[in-house]
Amino acid sequence: MPKATTPKDFESALAELEKTVAQMESGKLSLEDSLAAYERGAVLLNYCREAINKAEQQVQTLENGVMKPFLTGKDE
Repeated sequence: MPKATTPKDFESALAELEKTVAQMESGKLSLEDSLAAYERGAVLLNYCREAINKAEQQVQTLENGVMKPFLTGKDE
């Protein structure tokens, strides 16, 4: 069933998440397999959210010709 390993990167996690969702939507999984897929999907979703948050923190904006860190509402 779903792998319990940590994804190597965002793209791998997203691809696995999409595959997991498709399997669940097919209706062909047993209840036990559906629960395991749901748990794995939750882990993958969290991984993707964390990766996006890290990327947002690295975004740079150009301000008066000088690169400065991108500030979110939480940073100000």
